[in-house]
Amino acid sequence: MRAVAPDLPHTVFAAMRRGFFGRCPRCDGARLFSAFLKPVDRCPLCAQDWTLHAADDFPPYVSIIVTGHVMAPVMIVLGSMTALSTGLVVGIALVLAITMLMSLLQPAKGAIIALQWWLGMQGFAVRPGKVEAGVE
Repeated sequence: MRAVAPDLPHTVFAAMRRGFFGRCPRCDGARLFSAFLKPVDRCPLCAQDWTLHAADDFPPYVSIIVTGHVMAPVMIVLGSMTALSTGLVVGIALVLAITMLMSLLQPAKGAIIALQWWLGMQGFAVRPGKVEAGVE
């Protein structure tokens, strides 16, 4: 596999934005995920090894925190609607919360993988844009 010269991000936020949208944080030229939460082993364009990440439980924590902060005011409004039955309020809240959580998991994981890559954590090369040892 021959790696192409990547279009490197200039800031950590640019790298995280690429990961958030499911693109390779290093080159922005290929998909970061091969399945819902499974990153590709290696970028087919820039040859970056993504098996080094250790996002683990952090993406669900981020998703839960964001969902909780958005759902709190929604629950207050739904709870104050006296025309709705308790079962309907609970049903609406569950559907909204589960939809938000599932929608945020992959973007959170992509952004966290990009952050780890940018900071040189978990075996990634210390300088962003540098492919790990043995590949260059």
